Amino acid sequence: MGATTLPDRWSRKAVTSLAATALTLAGALLVHLALVFLSIAPANAASAAHRNTIDAYVQPEFGQDWKLFAPNPMQRNDAVGVRMRTRSADGRYHVSDWVNLTAQDIETVRGNPAPSHLHQNMLRRAWDAYVANHSLKNDIPKGARGRLTGAYLKRVVLQRTGRSWNGGRIVSVQVAGRFSLVDPPSWSPETPSDTTDYRLLPWWPVTEQDNRGL
Repeated sequence: MGATTLPDRWSRKAVTSLAATALTLAGALLVHLALVFLSIAPANAASAAHRNTIDAYVQPEFGQDWKLFAPNPMQRNDAVGVRMRTRSADGRYHVSDWVNLTAQDIETVRGNPAPSHLHQNMLRRAWDAYVANHSLKNDIPKGARGRLTGAYLKRVVLQRTGRSWNGGRIVSVQVAGRFSLVDPPSWSPETPSDTTDYRLLPWWPVTEQDNRGL
């Protein structure tokens, strides 16, 4: 009798376990979809009341570059680069060649079936936030947010360069951006743009505090 009932008990336990797992996954999926939907939906009472929770979950892995009912895809090709001033053990200084950080991120993403949003968007968003919060002339920050975006961009860049370069300790960095508009499709009457815009930021000193936690 025990030999015939024991498998039945195992079967019931397996079904119960599978059902619980399915309900948990379904619940997690519903929560995920709800939070992502609220992040791209037009302003409403629910998104306003839970904005901190929504942002904490969605950013940076599930962030969207467009809003529901008002998509705004990228219309330009961006490239952000950096060059470094280093100090060697004998005290001599050296300035490196320019390093295309955007190209490095693209190479990391290419061929990856599940690419990280960090590699796709972190550098670009850090640059966009900096540009939006600094004057074009003299790169003067616009209030506290401007100073914060400057520090953030520097730390994002230092995440990619590390503390040293070619055997020398990095003592300062200079960031630059290059931008060109995406050519219109062949059927469009628009004229392709033949101009490229550049923006060169000032040299930023690098301290131990800048590298802390990276």
